[in-house]
Amino acid sequence: MVCFSPRHDLTLPELDLPAVENVLSTWAKHSADMAAEDYIQYVQVFENKGAMMGCSNPHPHSQLWAQSQLPNEIVKELATQTEYFKQNNRPLLVDYVQEEHKRKDRILFSNDHFTALVPYWAVWPFEVLVTAHRPSASLKELSSTEISALAEVFKQVTTRYDNLFEISFPYSMGFHQAPADGQPHPEWVLHAHFYPPLLRSSTVRKFMVGYEMLAMPQRDITPETAAERLRSLSDVHYKHKSTCDKD
Repeated sequence: MVCFSPRHDLTLPELDLPAVENVLSTWAKHSADMAAEDYIQYVQVFENKGAMMGCSNPHPHSQLWAQSQLPNEIVKELATQTEYFKQNNRPLLVDYVQEEHKRKDRILFSNDHFTALVPYWAVWPFEVLVTAHRPSASLKELSSTEISALAEVFKQVTTRYDNLFEISFPYSMGFHQAPADGQPHPEWVLHAHFYPPLLRSSTVRKFMVGYEMLAMPQRDITPETAAERLRSLSDVHYKHKSTCDKD
């Protein structure tokens, strides 16, 4: 478990940028240490934020799990990215982000090294994908400049989440890194998924039941609408706004 701060009341969006960078650097170091073990094939970094997402420890924190086999989602992503790379000699996610930047309407925030967007395949109402702009197999491959850029994107995304309904916005977030198999992975682009459950307010959540569970998920709002709502929010956390700003 990796705690974000000695304070029990500070979540990622309420940390300053150097503190977020420290969290990311800690994830990178521990991921690399775990991946160095011969029997480890994959390291999953993730955060379950809020009781709604099953978080039982009130101190904001994340977890790293290491395992000897590839998990199902990574097997699928590896197959897709590998096939695309074989056909095009380019990473799938690099090309995908470029296409999204041409459209612009699903982009939430971007800097020189990372982009946050609501993907067209999003299932959760305010789902966000954060992806690197270059092939990068894991967190440990990021430069200090890229760590800073990723911290900026994480703070932008999580602050807007909290500002949406002016609560500590629940979600499950996780990085998808390449397999820790000691092989080169030119097809892989480091990325993170944010899966938040809230739909229309701080108390109305989306449930995967009935048709969605047995047939296929349904969108409650379009990805473009979700991106526009998040983009329109301030990048200043609602708790830090002055009384004048609120009036």
